[in-house]
Amino acid sequence: MSLKYSIFLPQGFVHELGAFCDPIEAYETLTAVAQTAEACGFNTVWVADHLHTATSEQHHLFETWTTVAALLRDTSRIRIGHMVTCNDYRNPALQAKMASSVDVLGHGRYTFGIGAGWHQPDYDAYGYEFREAPERLKRLREAVQIILSLWTELETTFDGEYYQLKKAINQPKGIQQPHIPLMIAGEGEQVTLKLVAQYADMCNVTQDPIGMRHKFEVLKKHCEAVGRNYDEIHRTVQTHCVFADSDEEAQTLVAPWTPAVFPGDVRDYGLVGNAKTIRDRLKAYEDAGAQELAISFAFPENPDTYLRFAEEFMGN
Repeated sequence: MSLKYSIFLPQGFVHELGAFCDPIEAYETLTAVAQTAEACGFNTVWVADHLHTATSEQHHLFETWTTVAALLRDTSRIRIGHMVTCNDYRNPALQAKMASSVDVLGHGRYTFGIGAGWHQPDYDAYGYEFREAPERLKRLREAVQIILSLWTELETTFDGEYYQLKKAINQPKGIQQPHIPLMIAGEGEQVTLKLVAQYADMCNVTQDPIGMRHKFEVLKKHCEAVGRNYDEIHRTVQTHCVFADSDEEAQTLVAPWTPAVFPGDVRDYGLVGNAKTIRDRLKAYEDAGAQELAISFAFPENPDTYLRFAEEFMGN
């Protein structure tokens, strides 16, 4: 298989860090995950952008940009990426500047992801206006144009409906050429996937193989419409992994929070089961068009989780 395997950081959104009272111990656990992923040969550690836990409980959840910067310094080879930043939480010009800086901190190992925003409890709690979806998507369209310009042009002047820049300078611009990889995440067929076709280097969907095949077909049509080579876009998919000695055991260990993240019942299509079942499902993802899996693991604080997966499925 040519699939790449990556880890979705157990950052605390669904209480992965609920067992830790000491915030230092909680953060050091995240560092250990990233370093174990690096040692095992995973491609990327993906970090989300949320402000408190999914159920607004008093559990640790680390801020995304400071976490990415720290992980880039705590590792040396693995990529660290955002999946994804919320456009409404920060001015896009500032995000472009922050991304450029962290790419330098990581010596060119950073991937920037952005989306229109979706988790209204974050907005409400922190005082951000949660606008209707069409406006959030229009703002995202302007944002990605600004970000790409600041990464590639000496100066950026932009007079949009929502954002205005006047001779903005961004130095350093980051290490990677022609610019930091840009991911646009989301599955909206009329707008979001069209933005991917127009502007992005990468996309992300959260679907079963049948659903993702359909989404990628829609993306391919948008690419044809705008004259873009579909194969230039790196296609990532989120999934959940519970690796056990039997399918029955794995089924019982699926985390209770998965319905809030994955469509349908992830037991039916995710990496849930024994080695043979997972290998079959990896092939199903690849056959449907996935190039990289961003995997949230059961028992993410246990290094053996990643070691066992890497040894069985990554040839390590």
